[in-house]
Amino acid sequence: MTTLGIVLVLALLLVVFGLLFRLQILTSIFSGSSTREVGVSNRVNAILCIVFLVVGGAAFAWSFIDNYDKMNPPIASVHGIATERMFWTTMIILGIVFTLTQVLLFVYSYKYQYKEDRRAFFFPHNNKIEVIWTLIPAIVMAGLVFAGWKEWTRITGPAPKDAVVLEVMGKQFNWLVRYPGRDLKLGVVNYRLIDATNEFGFDLSDQNGIDDFVAPEIHVPKGHPVLLKIRSRDVLHAVYMPHFRVQMYAVPGMPTKFWFTPIKTTDEMRAQTGNPKFNYELACNQICGRGHFAMKLNIVVDEPDDYVAWFAQQKSFSEQNPDVLASFKQKSDKMVEKVSATQAAATVVPVAAKASL
Repeated sequence: MTTLGIVLVLALLLVVFGLLFRLQILTSIFSGSSTREVGVSNRVNAILCIVFLVVGGAAFAWSFIDNYDKMNPPIASVHGIATERMFWTTMIILGIVFTLTQVLLFVYSYKYQYKEDRRAFFFPHNNKIEVIWTLIPAIVMAGLVFAGWKEWTRITGPAPKDAVVLEVMGKQFNWLVRYPGRDLKLGVVNYRLIDATNEFGFDLSDQNGIDDFVAPEIHVPKGHPVLLKIRSRDVLHAVYMPHFRVQMYAVPGMPTKFWFTPIKTTDEMRAQTGNPKFNYELACNQICGRGHFAMKLNIVVDEPDDYVAWFAQQKSFSEQNPDVLASFKQKSDKMVEKVSATQAAATVVPVAAKASL
């Protein structure tokens, strides 16, 4: 407490001294005894503005060129081409404006540095300039927003009817993947049924879920639409697939979706990148907790025939966990017996009442 009091006293003394110094300067100005002296530091600051412009611009250009490949992995989806074109159109427009404004800012700071015999021109308002620098940005921004909205509604709208459907669920700190079985229909899940074995919460009383299966990695066919149904089991996550230009939040209690069409198999991308160990990746790019770094999942893009062969080899969750299925059947049988007993009792009551009459 004593230390805090000392710090506060010192701070107040600094404020008081600052105000006294300012008061002395103002008194000198009003009395006419103050003279403004501009030293060599003004010239130095003006030169440093140009140095900063040149050195900073060169450093930015070097950093951009050096990291270009890291920032722009090869595109592997149909919509990724349109998204990339829209992104670079925006970047070029913003880059031109940014460069122009920064050059003018620093060059003008150098050119119009303080000089004793120079006076600023008072220019309060100009309607023509106001209209120009309001309309042009408004038109450009409207065009960019419309293009983005059009592409976004397309890729988040209804997927083609023949799309491969799978569900991705994020949880701290890994991803779970669920595919529909041969009926191509995802079954019902219930969070109350989640446990160490049934991590998805499969409700095996739903016939559509009997043949659903989980997979340790995502498999999708090349050239075929893929619909991702996305949800979270705990906190906010994000489905991020950089090569497919896929980004969508996984929000607790609010299912989301995203569909895309892959155009390059994993083997083709390995050949293109020259990296035999390359794998597509699903990552979480939201800081979702201490184990966030572990939230990665491999994605394999197969040729259509290879995908069909892989799909046929998968075993359903109920086949892999017969005890869970047996438990559901037992509960279902008990429920049927209970319903039958209730119906029988409901039948006996009217008969007994009729007999008493």
